Amino acid sequence: MRLARLARFCYRRRRATLAGWIVGTIAVMALGFGFAAEPLNDFSGGGSDAAKASDLLDEHFAQRNGDSITLAVRAEGGITDPGVKARVERAIDRLGKTPHVASVSSPYEAPGQISRDGKTAFATGGLDISSDDMPREDVIALLDDVRTDSGPVRIQLGGSAVDAAETPGGGPSEGIGVLAAVVILLVAFGSVLAMGLPIVTALFGIGTGLALIMLLGHLLPAPAFSPIVAALIGLGVGIDYALFIVTRHREEMHAGADPEEAAVTAVTTAGRAVLFAGTTVVIALMGLFVMQQKLLNGVAVAAGVAVLMTMLASVTLLPALLGFAGHAIDRLRVPGLGRARRPLADRWARVVQAHPVAAGLCAAAVLLVLAVPALSMRLSLPDSSTQPHDHSGYRASRIMAEGFGPGTAAPLVIVTEGGGLAEAGRIADAVRGTPGVAAVQPPRPSRDGKAAIVMAFPKTGPQDERTPGLVHTLRDDVIPGAVAGTGARAYVGGPNAASIDFAESVSTRLPLLIAVVVGLSLLLLVGLVRSVTVAVQAALMNLLSIAAAYGVLTAVVQWGWAGSALGFPTDMPVTTWVPLMMFPILFGLSMDYEVFLVSRIRETYEEGVETREAVALGLSRTARVITAAAAIMVMVFLSVLLGADVAVKQMGLGLGVAILIDATIVRLVLVPALMELFGEANWWLPGPLRRVLPSRPARAAEAERPSVPASAG
Repeated sequence: MRLARLARFCYRRRRATLAGWIVGTIAVMALGFGFAAEPLNDFSGGGSDAAKASDLLDEHFAQRNGDSITLAVRAEGGITDPGVKARVERAIDRLGKTPHVASVSSPYEAPGQISRDGKTAFATGGLDISSDDMPREDVIALLDDVRTDSGPVRIQLGGSAVDAAETPGGGPSEGIGVLAAVVILLVAFGSVLAMGLPIVTALFGIGTGLALIMLLGHLLPAPAFSPIVAALIGLGVGIDYALFIVTRHREEMHAGADPEEAAVTAVTTAGRAVLFAGTTVVIALMGLFVMQQKLLNGVAVAAGVAVLMTMLASVTLLPALLGFAGHAIDRLRVPGLGRARRPLADRWARVVQAHPVAAGLCAAAVLLVLAVPALSMRLSLPDSSTQPHDHSGYRASRIMAEGFGPGTAAPLVIVTEGGGLAEAGRIADAVRGTPGVAAVQPPRPSRDGKAAIVMAFPKTGPQDERTPGLVHTLRDDVIPGAVAGTGARAYVGGPNAASIDFAESVSTRLPLLIAVVVGLSLLLLVGLVRSVTVAVQAALMNLLSIAAAYGVLTAVVQWGWAGSALGFPTDMPVTTWVPLMMFPILFGLSMDYEVFLVSRIRETYEEGVETREAVALGLSRTARVITAAAAIMVMVFLSVLLGADVAVKQMGLGLGVAILIDATIVRLVLVPALMELFGEANWWLPGPLRRVLPSRPARAAEAERPSVPASAG
């Protein structure tokens, strides 16, 4: 068996293997972080109206996709007061001198930028690059020079560029996740040395994976959150995969095997399950390609590369590290930790098996109740109104909402082409008379005279469910009527419209993503466990646990249940890409535990143990390690709640809740209950598949021992 030969080679050539990983990691990280590609954060791709508007803005205007920085002013003494005016004009001049600000619209020159009570005003600085590409240091310098929130005049800055600058990625969460993993592994193993092996293996895999992601960005651009998501997944699965193998290695040694044979057996059993589980995660991630969004393709590849590198480290680097540990793997023990709890897991399995119908119904009922809130899930992208309340972006949005209404944070950029300024004015008049529109600025022509921009402000904010309805009314009824017979074309774009289009694209294509991911994962699992019944059970249980996670996420983020306690500044819709990314990731990760548990049950069954006993033994032998693995993932994912990015926090919350549900309700209740009910039917495999998938005992590989000199280690 190739896996056995690989494990034996890495074990015996452990010095060369370790040196290769060290040199390779240093080289890849030097290249990756030294020549990293710039992120791409444009969610308006495809053939949507917002994408067409963005293309016209690129072609005819210096301003990119309507992205801008808003300078919001509140003066109780009146905006036109000479002292106030001088102060505001200095701030506007500073805004205009900021790099990449192509144009500035002053409230003292442009109509409609001073509120009716004369106490609120705003200036707009149009950017010649996207907000996400705006250099953070330039925005921070502008904030330091202009922002003030005390005295008779309050000046705040808002817009996507400001939000991005005030919410930097990264932070302490990854370090906290690693620290939590150290504690959990120490409790599980009771040995400092055994605890360190999964951590070291995972860090090598993540380091090389992140560096490769930076390089691949030149071929397949990905958004800025991709490395964070990839690091979360890589850290979780990397530690878990190594944990599975180290656990099996220690079991074999405790049963009397020498360290080399224990390592080979661990890789050919638990390692084989790891490869199948990791491949399932990668295949599930590749399902994002069906969304036909270039940005999501980049995310899928980035996360997939991180998983692949942790898989590679688990079956090559880890056997080498086990070789260095040898008989000393259980040394440096911590008193009182690492004791087996197999009798408790065995008793639990038999309790579930004694009452399979009641246990299964109760577990399913809990999952369905948790999933109910997901029926009301709304999707949107975060904006200034969802930021922490001490941020300038949030305070600017409050100033604008109080002076002009909440719709000033959701401007619609209507771009016209093929008609003159008169046609653009006709469109502006039609939009102005539409219910739900608060204000419309006069058309602004392009320098070449071939296009024009009409800025419209809804009465509702970007997170309000009525705003998408207004966008559709403008696109379907108002604008087509206004341009009829003129030869002009007009598209409703801007960040708010792009967010709406992206959310609707996700809702439309998500069923296809689910079908592709579930179908491919079923095929893979049938190949591993040689059972159609078990594979279908796994798919249905995974769908239930993911639906429950969606429900909890909706209740916390959108309904506000414990939202403030978990670090969400306000109630908000679920970020558009979060449920989309959660599904393939969770389906793949859920298969990890299914593969590890069921493959152990199958292994026991093929040794001649009847199904009922095999299920009990398989659960008792894996419950401890699955619990530890799940605890690590939950802590890694939930650690991002300490960060500032609300979208990433939603992602971490959803993933953490789903893993917790999967490792408890699903693996410890539903799996033994269903397998008890199905009995020998668990192993049903149609004749054609049986011939295509020949049986092979899990331990058969131990007989294959290539002659590699033992002295090489």
